[in-house]
Amino acid sequence: MTNTVPEYTLNDGLTIPQLGFGVFKVDPDKTSRIVRDALEVGYRHLDTAAIYKNEEGVGHAIRESGIAREDLFVTTKLWNNDQTNGVEAMKNSLGRLQLDYVDLYLIHWPTPEKGTFVEAFRALEQLQEQGLARSIGVSNFLVPHLEQLLAETGVVPAVNQIELHVDLQQTELRAFHAEHGIATEAWGPLGQGRINSSPELGAIAAAHSKSVAQVILRWHLQIGNIVIPKSNNRDRMAENFDLFDFELTADELTVIAGLDRGEDGRNGSHPLTVN
Repeated sequence: MTNTVPEYTLNDGLTIPQLGFGVFKVDPDKTSRIVRDALEVGYRHLDTAAIYKNEEGVGHAIRESGIAREDLFVTTKLWNNDQTNGVEAMKNSLGRLQLDYVDLYLIHWPTPEKGTFVEAFRALEQLQEQGLARSIGVSNFLVPHLEQLLAETGVVPAVNQIELHVDLQQTELRAFHAEHGIATEAWGPLGQGRINSSPELGAIAAAHSKSVAQVILRWHLQIGNIVIPKSNNRDRMAENFDLFDFELTADELTVIAGLDRGEDGRNGSHPLTVN
């Protein structure tokens, strides 16, 4: 097996590294150092958002790294309050990142009570046409939100980034994605620090001489998810990156599928409650 991160081809023909590094809840003052560590470990896919308040640190780390821009994949997100002002919000994010474009721009939440996500997505289309966002997508959208978006714009988002981990496997939503050519990207892929401690996962980890976290991340990759773990610790970053010298068996994947708790496993906010 190779140590190279697989590339996932999006519905627009562009590619995204299947394993990335997220900076949700990373202290803005520490972001530059943490992202620099991640880049030195080998990550080339970085995921931030306007609301994280750390786009500047991500951009600083990119500039310090000396890595060619075309060798990096950078995602940021449009915050809820800016859905009617998407173009300007994106330009502000680019200013903070000190980049000419991002590789992926996402609507952060559907905010259904606002009723503005279709308008926001049309702004994303403009940004894509202008070359400021190479790919465009959404985050935390449920099937009804996706259906409305498809019906009213005729454009299929490249990605839907959702809470997804062993306890919340999102099988219905993933099936909808597969049917329509939308890539599934998992945030909180390890359960936001609440790693499943079931004996089944422990046994699988022991069989491969890996940690439970590595087994879970490997599971994500093998079922086709794009995955963006985060850590402030360089050793943990390296562990989370060390996923390409083993493979889970079909039986092990079946065991993990049986650990799904559905909505009872959700750790983050429900998309219907965020506005």
